[in-house]
Amino acid sequence: MKKKVLMLTLIAGTLLVSSCASKKELLNCQTENKELSSNYQDSKEQLAATKARVASLEDQLAQQKRDYASLQGSLDKSLTNANSNNINISKLVDQINESNRYIRHLVEVKSKSDSLNLVLTNNLTRSLSKDEMKEVDVQVLKGVVYISLADNMLYKSGSYEINDRAAETLSKIAKIIMDYKDYDVLIEGNTDNVAVNTMAPSMKNIRNNWDLSALRASSVVQYLQDHYGVDPKRLTAGGRGEFNPIATNDTEIGKQRNRRTQIIITPKLDQFMDLIDKAPEEK
Repeated sequence: MKKKVLMLTLIAGTLLVSSCASKKELLNCQTENKELSSNYQDSKEQLAATKARVASLEDQLAQQKRDYASLQGSLDKSLTNANSNNINISKLVDQINESNRYIRHLVEVKSKSDSLNLVLTNNLTRSLSKDEMKEVDVQVLKGVVYISLADNMLYKSGSYEINDRAAETLSKIAKIIMDYKDYDVLIEGNTDNVAVNTMAPSMKNIRNNWDLSALRASSVVQYLQDHYGVDPKRLTAGGRGEFNPIATNDTEIGKQRNRRTQIIITPKLDQFMDLIDKAPEEK
């Protein structure tokens, strides 16, 4: 009888140790899975930003090749007709060399702009939480940073007033705007194609989606100015109503995507043109 009791005790102890080991392995696996998921998301964001930069540089390079081909064609034609047209070949060669230097200058300016945009985008995406990233889309298109925010995270239901939930996200965007003082900011409101309910108290004096989109953009502009001290001279508010959709309005998901506010961050045009105008002097 004592032997049987001893055997049962040993078996129970073995099962208990095995169970504890399995739970520990499970916890370790779950922790490792979370770390891998986080690393995957970071890598995915960096890859997207890098692809955008590469696409921009490829466009620039293609334009350079076309410009160079055109200049080379002019030179070839001039060489062929040099005797009959009395063209100064030396002067044309100098013009081509000058144009090549200017093209290289443009590439440097564009690369600098692309690099700043990439840093700006990375800084913003890293500051946003995973929950915020579900409702905030950040893209770089043709040298411009687009931050798209869903309307339900910004405004009170059926209104153009900023809700409390938006404060944390807007504070992070405001910090980016304040850090990059040489950039202008356009706030652009967009709606779906559903007519506004003019009878609702929150929609008093709002005639249509044009009014609603413009007022929502204006609310964000004033919030950035009043709560975070963004210079109003850098801010512009605009509404596009229902006329700039990014998805179909035939489904609820499509309508939800179209109801958005875009914060568009772009280099100040006058300063960018100054950089372009400062072509390198002929050596």
